[in-house]
Amino acid sequence: MDRIQSFLKNPIFIISKKNPFMLSRWSILYVLLGIFAGLFSALFWKVLEFLTKFLSEFQGHSIILIMTLAGLLIGLLIYFLGEPGEISLVIDNIRFRGGKLDPKNNPSMALSSLLSISSGGSAGPEAPLVQVTGSFGSWFAEKLGLEGEELRSMTIAGMAAGFTSLFGSPLGGALFALEILQHRHVVEYYEALLPAFLSSCSAYFVFLFMTDMGIGPTWQFPQYIPGGIEDFQYAIGFGMAGAAVGWIFYGIFKITKFSFSKIKFPIFVKTTFGGILLGCIAYYEPLTRYFGHDQLNEIVVTKGDWIFFGTLALLKILAINITVSSGWRGGIIIPLFFVGAVAGRFFMDFFPSENESFLLICLMASVNASVTKTPISTTILLTGLTGVSNFTPVLFASLSGYFLSPKAPFISSQADSV
Repeated sequence: MDRIQSFLKNPIFIISKKNPFMLSRWSILYVLLGIFAGLFSALFWKVLEFLTKFLSEFQGHSIILIMTLAGLLIGLLIYFLGEPGEISLVIDNIRFRGGKLDPKNNPSMALSSLLSISSGGSAGPEAPLVQVTGSFGSWFAEKLGLEGEELRSMTIAGMAAGFTSLFGSPLGGALFALEILQHRHVVEYYEALLPAFLSSCSAYFVFLFMTDMGIGPTWQFPQYIPGGIEDFQYAIGFGMAGAAVGWIFYGIFKITKFSFSKIKFPIFVKTTFGGILLGCIAYYEPLTRYFGHDQLNEIVVTKGDWIFFGTLALLKILAINITVSSGWRGGIIIPLFFVGAVAGRFFMDFFPSENESFLLICLMASVNASVTKTPISTTILLTGLTGVSNFTPVLFASLSGYFLSPKAPFISSQADSV
């Protein structure tokens, strides 16, 4: 701690009172935090790509065996390295512990998540990235002797940086890190907004430099051509449909959570059983395997009727909830976007004249907002991920999905805020 504080006394960090710029020592610290987050995120992504490429070679019946073995290894990692916690724990720590996140859980979270995601679990890398980079921000703040709002802001800035690295939207990532903490006022910790932006921007730059990810849209959707006032009417209707999907998701989650809670054995028994179920689902429908980052582009061009896409949506919802309930690790944002896109293809049979990409994006926004309770950041994230030029109607869909969603949230620590 003394070394860090003496380092910060270096002239490069000392900004005198006569400094005519808004740039300050704290600004530089948030940028440094973002640089670390970008480096870690890039390393995590590279390892994840390597493991996914290797494990994806197993097809057919071998998928069941691979995912069963993966489930066993995931459980053993958690059993011996410790319970890494979930996003609910992170939110509780932000609210009730002043933003302190314990980095001792990071090895368990990183390793179990890498195996969960690369073997084909329906969970994405945003959760481990947010937890690890957020805990580093917390550790960094404590070493600097920060307390209260300053410590919490550093933690939130770290979370935002990790989230932005994956999604490529500094604005959306920063807002999501604040909105997911939702209390009574959608963005409660507004003092962390600028720190989150600074860390997000620097993390995104480093992540792009270290990987081959471009700055264009992640998913290649046909361009949405804005119409008239009827677009808003359609958006509200699609938002209601997305909320219905959210209710189905929540109902299945309650069933899977209850079922796995009845398994009174060590964690590796639950994760192994979860692996068997996930393997069987993936064998029956390969599009349910993995978290949807690459598979979502396939949904846009896949041929099928409403029965096919309706079945696929239900199977993917089941796979996500088995992944979460059985103890596999990862996030649900991109898997929910995948569910929304599939639901959009389902409704295309009933709204054939509607703009295809508009329908899909509205369902993606409303489904995610319904489950995660993040309507604002969800809309902004989809703007960058899909390249939609006019996101205002999509915001209507997102808000409709949010306000018509179940009052009992998927993330339990949001319960006192809705």
